[in-house]
Amino acid sequence: MHAIRVLVINEQQNDELSLFIKNKLLPDQDYNIVLVKNTGLALEKFSESSFDVVIVKAEAKEPGAFFKELKNNDPDICIIAFLEEYNEALVHELSNAGAYEAVSAPINDERFIFLIKKGAELHSVMLSNRKLMQSLHENNISLQKQNVLLANRIEDSTKNLTRLYEDLRTTYMRTIKALAQAIDARDHYTHSHSESVAKYAAAIAEELHLSAKDIELIREACELHDLGKIGVQDNILVKPSSLNEQEWAEMKKHPITGAQILEPLTFLSGVTDLIRQHHEHYDGSGYPAGLSGDDILLGARIIHLADAYEAMRSARSYRKTPLTKQEAIIEIKNYSGTQFDPKIVKAFLQVVDELDKG
Repeated sequence: MHAIRVLVINEQQNDELSLFIKNKLLPDQDYNIVLVKNTGLALEKFSESSFDVVIVKAEAKEPGAFFKELKNNDPDICIIAFLEEYNEALVHELSNAGAYEAVSAPINDERFIFLIKKGAELHSVMLSNRKLMQSLHENNISLQKQNVLLANRIEDSTKNLTRLYEDLRTTYMRTIKALAQAIDARDHYTHSHSESVAKYAAAIAEELHLSAKDIELIREACELHDLGKIGVQDNILVKPSSLNEQEWAEMKKHPITGAQILEPLTFLSGVTDLIRQHHEHYDGSGYPAGLSGDDILLGARIIHLADAYEAMRSARSYRKTPLTKQEAIIEIKNYSGTQFDPKIVKAFLQVVDELDKG
């Protein structure tokens, strides 16, 4: 792995940030540090070469214009702001302007270094995600051409229609699943989340003696259930603290967004319905439609429990330490009959020990 490329903007020579850079980062070969005194010089350096992280000493003034210039050059750049004194209003303003995190004096060396490393990792993931999105765009163009060819072939002969349809369906599914995996990867805490949810949900469905067709439908829905998070901003998706009311409202849109993305693919209609309902609660307190009881599709009720359990058992940006298996099971039991269908909770308890031996 290459050295982490860090651009530091600070006109001071002996403040706490300068001492941290001088004593902790410059001697470490894992970092390639470029120091500048002002934003003008920073933008010149930024246009000449690429960086993984930008550390800027934030003053009590509008940061949006400078951050916008950085984002115009690299939309995925990770910006860490340093404040000599904590200022809640300024921290909020920096976050809205696009800062990954704000650090205030006195500096916690271990935490600051952790943020720099994680910021560099996020930058790398986002770059990969952007390249994947470009690849998906190119694939879509290719698929459109394939559709034209398919129409011409149908006019000539219908003998191979079934095979061609299945090939096209497979191509669409691969493209969509690649997009869903990229969304999981936007936040390193949720990497492989959808795969784990699919494993839990399939085991519950088998315990309930669902048909092989229904189990496969549930598995596909699990793999795509967070597709709608493509419409959620990164500063909301990976926020290390609780979401405010406006941010939570944005997050709650993702089941509808995911369903809308898949609606044109009629062969995925069953999957689309499960994705739309996978955050509904058994007592009607969920979203987006406030459905309750048997009005919620059985598969959606299964996915909701599997999704919740997997989230409890994994680290998150807002909760670094996952729950133990027993703690998570207690949570599931406590919400049986309210958030979760008691019948599904019972089936889950029959299979959880075999699935989760941690």
